[in-house]
Amino acid sequence: MMRGSVTTKEAVIAARSSRSPLERAPSTGVSIAEKRIPGKPGDPDVRIYIVNAGPKAQARPAILHIHGGGYILGTAASGLADLQDLARDLDCVIVTVDYRLAPETAFPGPLEDCYAGLKWLHANVGALGVDPARIAVKGESAGGGLAAMLAIAARDRKEVPLAYQCLIYPMLDDRTGSTVHRPPQQGALMWTPQSNRFGWSSFLGIPAGSPQVPAGAVPARTANLEGLPPAFIGVGTIDLFYEENLEYARRLAAAGVQVELAIAPGAFHGFTLVRQAKLVQRYESHMMAALRDGLGLPPA
Repeated sequence: MMRGSVTTKEAVIAARSSRSPLERAPSTGVSIAEKRIPGKPGDPDVRIYIVNAGPKAQARPAILHIHGGGYILGTAASGLADLQDLARDLDCVIVTVDYRLAPETAFPGPLEDCYAGLKWLHANVGALGVDPARIAVKGESAGGGLAAMLAIAARDRKEVPLAYQCLIYPMLDDRTGSTVHRPPQQGALMWTPQSNRFGWSSFLGIPAGSPQVPAGAVPARTANLEGLPPAFIGVGTIDLFYEENLEYARRLAAAGVQVELAIAPGAFHGFTLVRQAKLVQRYESHMMAALRDGLGLPPA
């Protein structure tokens, strides 16, 4: 288990150059296409990967996926094998976005890259074989945070209707580990309070926990959560994000948003990478059932 913290640009560079031993190579059974699409006017093009596309007898649901990495690490390519499995199991199309990372690119750049991917997906539903009424966003960790931001942006901009949001231990609140402190077991493994301060400060361009943050940059600080798509949130009890995930689920429910919450006992941040654990398999079954329902698919 990773016990250290990523708190400097040098540590970020070193982490970006290493490869996780848990990363799997893509298979040949499910198609993958790489494409560059226009970003927001004035921004560079955005690399996306399209998994399992192509028209079938009936239009299928789609997922706009966003990878994790604390807003400072990760690539879309590293998770392609997992997305192939997901696309095959759900018989859906997945578009995953290789958004720009902080600190080189602060908010709103990463969000705008993800929004460009969502708009491209919605504009090309015919060629992709996608039902435009069944598009979801999904992400893990920082990808879950960006997925939550994207759901808020899509609601406010009214250009792309979203059917569902699937947030896996999402990174939602810059105050965690800066001005708000959690019990010591939460964040002892994998993603620490120190890493969280650095990740959020890099993403926001200002110190994490500042009195004011850019509008739309921190889902937990978004005052109005009404009108968002139904949500699934999954988190472990010793994850640094445990409390903020529970509070976001509570606020979604209070705003009239359907929300399903899965709590994994004793699970740390990133626990779903340990695929052979019975706890992970039980959690994945819960998440997949919720996602199938959110995409309008029959039970498995």
